[in-house]
Amino acid sequence: MAESVVSPVVDSPAMLLDVQQVAAILSCSPRSVYRMSDSGAMPRPRHLNALVRWSKVEIENWVKAGCPSCRPSKARPT
Repeated sequence: MAESVVSPVVDSPAMLLDVQQVAAILSCSPRSVYRMSDSGAMPRPRHLNALVRWSKVEIENWVKAGCPSCRPSKARPT
């Protein structure tokens, strides 16, 4: 009998959220989502040609963790 090959888990289209869906989860405007994304305050989106999508799992885990900043903080020189 042949062994079945299991493909690695990848984000399927059903697991990717557009800006409207992310804004609804966060109870904010789509523009606020883009601002948070650009500043590194939330998980990075995936760019599919002209489309911008966020992983549903990453967004849910980020919210459960209390929405911590996703950008590493830079130490200030003293």
